[in-house]
Amino acid sequence: MRRLGMALGLGAGLALAGVIAPASAQKRFPSSAGELAVETVAGGLEHPWGLAFLPDGRMLVTERPGRLRIVDAKGELSRPLSGIPSVMARGQGGLLDVALDPGFAENRLVYLSYAEPRPGGNGTSVARGRLNEQGTALTGVEVVFRQMPTVSSNLHFGSRLVFDRTGALFVTVGERYTQRDQAQNPANHLGKIIRIRPDGSAPADNPKKPGWAPEVWSIGHRNVQGAALHPDTGQLWTAEHGARGGDEINTPKAGLNYGWPVITYGVDYSGAKIGEGTAKPGMEQPLFYWDPSIAPSGAAFYTGPVWPAWRNSLFVGALAGSMLVRLSTQGEKVTGEERLLTDIGARIRDVRQGPDGFLYLLTDETDGQILRVRPSK
Repeated sequence: MRRLGMALGLGAGLALAGVIAPASAQKRFPSSAGELAVETVAGGLEHPWGLAFLPDGRMLVTERPGRLRIVDAKGELSRPLSGIPSVMARGQGGLLDVALDPGFAENRLVYLSYAEPRPGGNGTSVARGRLNEQGTALTGVEVVFRQMPTVSSNLHFGSRLVFDRTGALFVTVGERYTQRDQAQNPANHLGKIIRIRPDGSAPADNPKKPGWAPEVWSIGHRNVQGAALHPDTGQLWTAEHGARGGDEINTPKAGLNYGWPVITYGVDYSGAKIGEGTAKPGMEQPLFYWDPSIAPSGAAFYTGPVWPAWRNSLFVGALAGSMLVRLSTQGEKVTGEERLLTDIGARIRDVRQGPDGFLYLLTDETDGQILRVRPSK
């Protein structure tokens, strides 16, 4: 499916302020499922990037400068947790995504992706540690993955973390902008989807094709900042930044090539052509793409009871677009697009479904917020 055209619904205005918004302060937006209310759960976060719900309903949230906090139901922020690895907080780099181990209830393991400072540059790394019972620290922190080679760049770290149904961990890593041709080189970790065991080793069912690094799942990616498992099939879906146009939705499969920078539906920021066109044998087509770009970041499938008509819709945050996008799906097809909260006035960095069935958003701002989206009635 390509360029699905006009959105099905448009939003009204929203001025972000406060901590817990009373009903009178909630902002309302139209949608295909009825009017949506948007309320502020917490504020005072500096460029929040990743969000994960703890079993008790509290939230772990990362701040790009290098802080991890716990947010309670009242929207109160904890002090920054100790034990966080050192990060390179420049440009797009910093402390990025957060994910709980599938066995968190027993092992309390938390995974973080971040821009790691290294001799000669930096790179996307993944570390894990145990959340202590007091919720004040990660202990026993160890690095389980380092994107190689190290590159001197402040851009394109990728960095979403998603566990699949086998317990393996998908890590999305960008091509670092200056090294885009390396996205076609399967021997390294630039512009790839990575799949590792929780300890960082390569699963036996990874592609392991000749010349491929054992951790590489798929190649030819630019900068994937949204990733989620389909609730019925368990297939990974990704939202990938294009250049000027050409943002993509893909379902990356083992051993396949998704084309960047040989094929793309975008052009360079200068307007110059990139690569060879929009298609080439041996390279996969996106399920859907945006032109012009919305700069997608954060993605979540909806499975809750609050909006039954939206079951299996993929929600994607937009940075440049400053909105929430709903993609209706059927199997591995995108069947429609709805643009929501279009006047929200904030960059949407992450999207999660909460245990209450509502949607939660992170706004990527100096005074960033956690927003809750629910029916207005």
